[in-house]
Amino acid sequence: MRGCSLFTGAGIAETFLDDLGLNIVVANELKKERANLYSSVHKKTKMVCGDIQDKKIFEKIIKDSGKINFLLASPPCQGMSIAGKNRTLKDMRKDERNHLIKQVIKFIKIKNPDYAMIENVPSVLKLEIEQGKKMFNVVDLLKFHFGKNYDVEAKVLDSSDYGTPQVRKRAIIKVYKKGLKWEWPKKEKKITVKDAIGHLPSLESGEKSKILWHFARTHLDRHKLWMKNTPTGKTAFENKKHFPKKEDGTKIKGYMSTYRRIKWNQPSPTITIRNDAISSQRNVHPGRKNKDGTYSDSRVLTPLELMLLSSLPKNWKIPKETPEILIRQCIGECIPPIMVKKIIEPIFQNEK
Repeated sequence: MRGCSLFTGAGIAETFLDDLGLNIVVANELKKERANLYSSVHKKTKMVCGDIQDKKIFEKIIKDSGKINFLLASPPCQGMSIAGKNRTLKDMRKDERNHLIKQVIKFIKIKNPDYAMIENVPSVLKLEIEQGKKMFNVVDLLKFHFGKNYDVEAKVLDSSDYGTPQVRKRAIIKVYKKGLKWEWPKKEKKITVKDAIGHLPSLESGEKSKILWHFARTHLDRHKLWMKNTPTGKTAFENKKHFPKKEDGTKIKGYMSTYRRIKWNQPSPTITIRNDAISSQRNVHPGRKNKDGTYSDSRVLTPLELMLLSSLPKNWKIPKETPEILIRQCIGECIPPIMVKKIIEPIFQNEK
């Protein structure tokens, strides 16, 4: 089966699609550094780097992709994410990034694929887009354009239910030709943080191991002190003595989700784009209790730990010179690839 991928990022979502027999022949990504990383991993795919709203770029994607059966589209979610600034429906409608779904609609009309999967943050299902003089939510807009020939279904799925040791909710919209079958995947047993990364050696701030991509970022001494005295699953704000404070000793005000260690016995919380910062949301290693009552691994997760918690393979074939921050950003924005495989797999089971 031949496919095309739009808004592809570094192509993390496509990691296991070859295993199914889905060959992504053309991909499009706006940012050059992500497009280059994509090409280094997916060497057989033609990368068209540039703005899909540019007529020349769009036409090149159409021309180079040829006949395709499948479309994977992940329009940018920053304009809709609850972690972003635009939280109201009014603000969401104003953000131009939230109207890139129109390019997806245009693509489907021209290429007529058998199947299309559109994924984004859950709030995309509340987004309203103008069509003519009426406002439609995304699902109804797709039904307006394709309802005669395609079935359109949408659900919010949690990646921790589908083989990923991380809680990450994504809105999945399936568009497929009438007469074809595409069932939703079945939920699976949860995988914990301990299952995924418990075998890796402990590292303190600034330390490196001999394992590829398993190295610790260097943190401020006061951050290390606060987290060293923070138990597994807790936030440093709960510490009676070593709590986050300014240089004058004044306690820092913050959310209880920050300066927080994750838990061993549950899937990881959602990995965000700021997974490099101890002060960001639930980014700190669970740690192991030391003999003196303090806790080890007073640091954010290593690139390898982030990969494994996102269901990427430990031998993910990215160049060794890939910047750490680029890896962290791409993982913070991705949909876990095992989840993508589980969603698409029923198509191939029906084809057999």
